Amino acid sequence: MSSTRTASGKNGTWRNWGGTVSARPAREVAPASVEELAEAVRRAAEDGLTVKAVGSGHSFTSIAATDGVLIRPQLLTGIRHIDRTAMTVTVEAGTPLKRLNLALAREGLSLANMGDIMEQTVSGAVGTGTHGTGRDSASIAAQIRALELVTADGSVLTCSPTENADVFAAARIGLGALGVVTAITFAVEPVFLLTAREEPMPLDRVLAEFDQLWAENEHFEFYWFPHTGSTITKRNNRSAGPERPVGRFRGWFEDEFLSNGAFQAVNWVGRAVPATIPAFARVSSRALSARTYTDIPYKVFTSPRRVRFVEMEYAVPREAVVETLRELKAMVDRSPLRISFPVEVRTAPADDITLSTASGRDTAYIAVHMFRGTPYHAYFTAAERLFAAHEGRPHWGKVHTRDAEYFSRVYPRFGEFTALRERLDPDRRFANDYLRRVLGP
Repeated sequence: MSSTRTASGKNGTWRNWGGTVSARPAREVAPASVEELAEAVRRAAEDGLTVKAVGSGHSFTSIAATDGVLIRPQLLTGIRHIDRTAMTVTVEAGTPLKRLNLALAREGLSLANMGDIMEQTVSGAVGTGTHGTGRDSASIAAQIRALELVTADGSVLTCSPTENADVFAAARIGLGALGVVTAITFAVEPVFLLTAREEPMPLDRVLAEFDQLWAENEHFEFYWFPHTGSTITKRNNRSAGPERPVGRFRGWFEDEFLSNGAFQAVNWVGRAVPATIPAFARVSSRALSARTYTDIPYKVFTSPRRVRFVEMEYAVPREAVVETLRELKAMVDRSPLRISFPVEVRTAPADDITLSTASGRDTAYIAVHMFRGTPYHAYFTAAERLFAAHEGRPHWGKVHTRDAEYFSRVYPRFGEFTALRERLDPDRRFANDYLRRVLGP
């Protein structure tokens, strides 16, 4: 039985995690089956309403906002099927990544790569292009082997490389523009161990040796602390074991107290008195010491993120990342900006997904953040100007100001996606203001 109710929040208002977007849908539906979801789409069409599915609200853009019908997928959760011959797992679209990771681990299985948080639903994560970092292994969407999609007329499409292949090429990162994803089949592998090596390193050294650090590690990333010349580097590589997790006290002290509790307090002070931020940044960059540990993938790749922030992230060609970072540092150094959050840098190999930020090119990601409630427009505007000069592609779920005209230049297959949208959703049942901006009317 599906339920219909007003949107969560005060006065029937839905809000996202970052507090950057709110919406007042006409109605909210929580279907308990694919058939009920398809019926909700058909009924919306009869009533002349648009439809958007929303997951955990972790996107900073208004990609899920609607004044029509808001689909809540919380009843569409769990694993449908495990195929140990094909090494795939089919999961309902509303399943949180956290639940998927735990369930796979119990089955002795794992995804090959994942992002650094796991609060999102699987469909929200793949639909916006969520990724981790990897020399050879790509985004979560690149690990999809099939998906199920309810389209604008209420029909249910099964898509794979051999069935509705043109839809599969685009719908793995579909932005919610092609339909509502109801199930996803992921490639999985036997659970494995990763050894994580976290180590402070001067920014100048990281930039000078970036190509080598990338080439020598399966998963390399680093965090640069603005107003300093310091970084924390992370190198994750497969390991034969034995398992050596972070000790309980050290894990609490570094991952909870320092990275969340103390960091929250520092940001509160910095928001009230911005002049204190450079000094705090110098302390923060030295607070975390080197550590090495070995554990199963989701315990290494993911981290708790309790300090709320606003984020912009751009994908630039990997060969342009060092130059872009030098430009970003020079901009911050000569500006009056006070930045309390580190800049995160990751990589991904080229993939074949139509609107993936790594589509057709080896990619590096640069993410800039600001503490929630702190003015971020000046910083993000200046950073975005640098990223766009390198043909950067913004993360679909993070703050940016780009439009369809820009995307048609930086995505060679942009027209392929918009033509498919025209075929699958000619009446724009799944449209909203964000999609009109980034894809056109």
